[in-house]
Amino acid sequence: MIDALFGSKTRVKLLHLFLSNPDRAFYVREITRKIDEQINSVRRELANMLSVGIIKSENSNNKLYYEVNQEYVHYEPLRQIFVAATPESKALKEVEAVGDWTGRLKTLGDVRVAILSGQLVHGSEAEVDVLIAGSVNKTQAKKFVKELEEDEAKQLNYAVMEYQDFYYRLSIKDRFVMSVINTKHTVIADTEQILG
Repeated sequence: MIDALFGSKTRVKLLHLFLSNPDRAFYVREITRKIDEQINSVRRELANMLSVGIIKSENSNNKLYYEVNQEYVHYEPLRQIFVAATPESKALKEVEAVGDWTGRLKTLGDVRVAILSGQLVHGSEAEVDVLIAGSVNKTQAKKFVKELEEDEAKQLNYAVMEYQDFYYRLSIKDRFVMSVINTKHTVIADTEQILG
């Protein structure tokens, strides 16, 4: 696993965040919210990354901002590892075509990522039809999918996971997550804008 190679899960998440957003600076609390890790481990890893030179920091408006150092000697190879060279999604833009999903998602809890694929998106080769990440009520999720199955008159495959797990699996290019991202899909929720 890539976290063994790079030392820690927090470091992997930080590298993914910085390398995916090369022209953006983040402050500590924003980082902890985006990668869903404890502030102490984030601060420790930021200090490590600063000492190596992969990131740089700058004070602005009484806040310390961090961003990737594009002059770092191994910047390009790291970018190739952490930033998925995925084709832009050509998924259906009219989410309404398969119902008003966003309103229905609210009943599930704190949904941070929701993706339609498989049978619900024309041309998708994914095995899963609905992927949901966040703090989700499993019973409500089951009910939600059952309603979708009735609407679509077909049996659907779905996956529910914690946002932290999804983010980590995305950062290491986990086979399951990439099988959804690399085929046609429709993003119906992406509160942290991690899917571009």
